[in-house]
Amino acid sequence: QVQLVESGGGLVQAGGSLRLSCAASGRTFSSYTMGWLRQAPGKDREFVAAFSWSGGRIYYADSVKGRFTISRDNAKNTVYLQMNSLKPEDTAVYYCAAARKLATRDLSDFGSWGQGTQVTVSS
Repeated sequence: QVQLVESGGGLVQAGGSLRLSCAASGRTFSSYTMGWLRQAPGKDREFVAAFSWSGGRIYYADSVKGRFTISRDNAKNTVYLQMNSLKPEDTAVYYCAAARKLATRDLSDFGSWGQGTQVTVSS
C-alpha cells in the first residue's frame, strides 16, 4: 500500500518561499507519476506539478510555471515542491499524490494521497 507523508507547509508573506516534502513508501515507484495537487477553500482540487518517476517528464500548471519546481531524491524516495515568489492565491492545502500510470496530469489517475499540508500566503 502506498503511503505518502507531506511536510513543510506554513505561513509565509507574499513573495516568500517554502519547500514541501513528501516521503513515499510502500511501492517501487518506477511506474508511477508523482505529483502535487492543491485545494483552496471553496474551490475544486487542482493539479500543480508532477513527474514520471522513470522517464523524467515534468508537468506544471500554468499558474505556477516559473515559480514552482518539483524534484525528487531517489535514495530517500522523497518528492519535493520548491515554491518561490508565492502569491496569496497559492493559499491552499497541498497534497502529495501518486498515480499508477506514467506521464499523467489527470486528477482522476491519482489514486493515492497524503494527508495534506496547509500553505498560507499573506498579502
